[in-house]
Amino acid sequence: MSDTSSRILRLLSLLQTHRYWLGAELADRMGVSLRTLRRDIERLRDLGYPVRSDRGVGGGYQLAPGASLPPLALDDDEAVALAVGLLTAAQTSITGIAEISVRALAKVIQVMPPRLRRQVEAIDAATVSADIPWATRATDSQQLVTVARACRDDERIVFEYTAADGTATGRRVEPRQLVSLGRRWYLVGYDLDRGDWRSFRLDRMAETTATGMRFRQRELPGGDAAAFVERGIRSRSQVKVTAELEASEHEVRRRIGQWAEVIAIDSERCRIEVDADSMDWAVFAVGMSGGRLLGASPPEFVEYLENWSNRLVTADEHSK
Repeated sequence: MSDTSSRILRLLSLLQTHRYWLGAELADRMGVSLRTLRRDIERLRDLGYPVRSDRGVGGGYQLAPGASLPPLALDDDEAVALAVGLLTAAQTSITGIAEISVRALAKVIQVMPPRLRRQVEAIDAATVSADIPWATRATDSQQLVTVARACRDDERIVFEYTAADGTATGRRVEPRQLVSLGRRWYLVGYDLDRGDWRSFRLDRMAETTATGMRFRQRELPGGDAAAFVERGIRSRSQVKVTAELEASEHEVRRRIGQWAEVIAIDSERCRIEVDADSMDWAVFAVGMSGGRLLGASPPEFVEYLENWSNRLVTADEHSK
């Protein structure tokens, strides 16, 4: 690949990571002069990529939606199918896949023409999931994309947030990162009104709006957004349960690793630690583990589990 071709691909990648680049900033990142940058922008336009530009002091470039998709090996139907597939993947709990899907979805939506966006929105609106008792409230896909783009672009957002007790408040946040954990999406960000870092459940956020105001990222305590969310959940959990199981750590982690910490005891036994909102959820985690229960604590959980077991046995006897 020639130096020019490599440079063009790098330029395209940079344009896809930010909504707007100042000309001088983009040239500096590319390691080229402003004149060379302008020529490379024209080459991208010749290839069909819709790049907007502003002239003068403070002018810059932005990869914008166009009348047609950039020259990918996709027709309209394939592009819609791709976006819908990414939306579906973003709602999964497969480790790593959900986050990657959201990043890719934000890029696809950014360059997708309005007529195709409307098709994707219509399909998403017409699609429902089965009402499973332990399933969490669905996250709005458009909100997910809005927050993902704000994280990518270092752009402040405002939204209404409903706490666990039902109290609704307005929030102004500098978003840092999205975290997918236990079939829920969380936003880690700096709450400007409270002057501290917070994690927010996306299914409790509403009327999320990007303000257009850019900011410089602050240092996140610990540096790990996923660990930050996990610490917050543990500190708020009402039930903390430990159970020893006759099953391998690998098998139990495969079954419930997203909801519990799994620690190997030996090749045939492991211990799980569950932080939950209720005893019912802890019972569900133990039941889904696939292992024979050898012991559990605290005592009130053991009693609760025995009551569950007795009810199930009674129901089975009555059904015969």
